[in-house]
Amino acid sequence: MTIEVGQQIPDGKLTECVEFDPENGCPMNPSPMDVREMAKGKTIVLFTVPGAFTPLCSSQHLPGYVEHADAIKAAGADEIWCLAVNDAFVMAAWGREQKANGKVRMMADGSAEYTKALGLDRDLTGGGMGVRSFRAAMIITDGEVKYIGVEASGEFAKSKAETILEELKK
Repeated sequence: MTIEVGQQIPDGKLTECVEFDPENGCPMNPSPMDVREMAKGKTIVLFTVPGAFTPLCSSQHLPGYVEHADAIKAAGADEIWCLAVNDAFVMAAWGREQKANGKVRMMADGSAEYTKALGLDRDLTGGGMGVRSFRAAMIITDGEVKYIGVEASGEFAKSKAETILEELKK
């Protein structure tokens, strides 16, 4: 069952990689993070994407959050997290390519464990992608979901940065 407004986010870990090898530029030193601890006392905008480097995710979803990061934070968000069922190395490289550093934290859920705990998992093995996440976005305040928008296939409205910005202003 998908997490709902009013519920606490589940316990779990996500991985983030923020260091890059100075010699070859590869991401390094991924660090597991306790999600509840990281969200404690903060307002977090968490958006989920089917995959790093996928077309809509790379052309609109993540770039929208990068573009509107300052406005989203001015409207009350402490941090913006992008979550995908990819490894931390891929998420770090994607974030670097998209110029997300310092604006959007790139969180990896390599085995889809946290995505499943949120009830946002979808099976895309037929398309060769394995288990991934639905496209979605949440506003989380001190661990409680205040807004959630989950997209159906082919949709892109409830989870885009502009929608979240409007929700934060309410």
